[in-house]
Amino acid sequence: MSWKDRFKDQVAVVTGVAGAEGIGFATARRLVQEGALLAVADISDLVFARAEELKALGGVAGGGNGGKRDAPAADRVRAFQEDLSHPEGPERIAAQMIKDFGRVDILINIAGMAIMGGPGEVFKTVRELSEEDWEFTLRINLKTTVTCTRAFLPTMIEKGYGRIVNMSSVTGPLVSNPGESAYSAAKAAVAGFTRALALEVGRQGITANAVAPGWIHTGSSTPEEQAGGKNTALGRTGTPEEVAALFAFLASRDASYITGQLLVIDGGNVIQEYKGPSELYY
Repeated sequence: MSWKDRFKDQVAVVTGVAGAEGIGFATARRLVQEGALLAVADISDLVFARAEELKALGGVAGGGNGGKRDAPAADRVRAFQEDLSHPEGPERIAAQMIKDFGRVDILINIAGMAIMGGPGEVFKTVRELSEEDWEFTLRINLKTTVTCTRAFLPTMIEKGYGRIVNMSSVTGPLVSNPGESAYSAAKAAVAGFTRALALEVGRQGITANAVAPGWIHTGSSTPEEQAGGKNTALGRTGTPEEVAALFAFLASRDASYITGQLLVIDGGNVIQEYKGPSELYY
């Protein structure tokens, strides 16, 4: 089996795909190109546009299509507009995917940080942070991961196989910034949740890991974030496609003996003590 068939006959769900230049859509694109039957989910109605783009990519059809390469594009991709922080949304997705394909093998929880076309990331000091700010940040960055995981775990346990890959960050588990206390708390909690989950489900054929990106150039990147990327060990920001490659690896059978881990993808930024312009030190 070639790498292009890596996810043939596997059923995957990716959340947080609304942004055309984001990590979620890049990950969904990679899975479809490698043969997965896929559901994409987001709170934004842009999920439907992203799904149409994914359908145009082709790929290897599997699962409910019997592994036929010529299966209609509509049979390979499903789109769901749901508020993933409420249990009813993920449960509806899980029920439909099980009805259509009999199971879900892969869950990739990327939804978080901000709502496309809605509130952005909260940057406030601890003193300024309102109860609503705190609740909102934890809801979209932590609760979405928990509710989706709980919705899809039963089918994975029943089938004795699953790959769960969560979006954490270097911000929180390893480093932080002023004004990001709520975000840092949420992403650190995702890492802790992933470790506990890995211990609970490992002997049932399920792995759980988290990805911790650093400076990645997405559609929402700021000039300050671009400057941060230029001062990494590799001297540039990362790309959504590079992060998607890590998500895809952890979602694959090749990652069968990796679980409970937080994998950093940040161009070597966190290994540096000095993070200013290299010409002033290196």
